[in-house]
This record gives sequence, C-alpha cells and structure tokens, in this order.
Amino acid sequence: MKRALTLRRFAPLPSPVRGRGAGVRGLVLLLPIMLGACAATQQADAVAPQAPGFLLGLWHGFIFPVAWVVSLFLPKVAVYAVPNNGGWYDFGYFLGIVVFGVGARKSHVVYRDNVINARARRVE
Repeated sequence: MKRALTLRRFAPLPSPVRGRGAGVRGLVLLLPIMLGACAATQQADAVAPQAPGFLLGLWHGFIFPVAWVVSLFLPKVAVYAVPNNGGWYDFGYFLGIVVFGVGARKSHVVYRDNVINARARRVE
C-alpha cells in the first residue's frame, strides 16, 4: 500500500519583531557595545619611549611559567610589564606564551588499535 504524500499547512510563525524576540535581539546587539565599553584604553603620550615593546613582550611570554611561580613568593615580581607600549607588547606576550612558551608543547598522541578475533555466529 502506497500512501499519498500530502502537504499540511501550519500556522504562520510569529514575527520576531513583536513579543520576546525584540528583547532578545536588542540584548544581542547591546551586549557587544557594553563589553566594548569595558575595554581599557591608554593615551598615546602616556607611554614612555623606553617602555617594554614587542621583543620584551615575547620574552615575558616565554618565561611566563617561571615568572608566575616566582611571583607567588616574591611580591616585586610580576608576570606582565606595566606600563608597556600597548598592542605590540601584548602581541609579543601572546606569541611568547602560545607559540614559544607553554602553548608550544605538543601533546602525546596515543594510537590504539583494537583487533577482535572472533567468529560470528549466524542468527536465524
């Protein structure tokens, strides 16, 4: 017996502009603006010419694990140089941690082969 294909008509979906959808959409649009307002900024003339830059950021990122452990016991040791020259120091710090430092460690991959030698029985 073949059944005929029939199309059913469903009630139209409610418009997202009315009701709860507008509030959710407004929150989604407002949330990045609110989070962006929390971002720290720095005046360009507030940075001294001898402030740590990209290379020191790279070095500080590389030695981060050791500096962090030492900073737990010595209050004058910090893991991040303040003041610094801003974005370039941050980029060097990120590369130092992720590429050359802690994040550069390769995880140990174990491949496991499961071989099951069993005869199958016919089920009737």
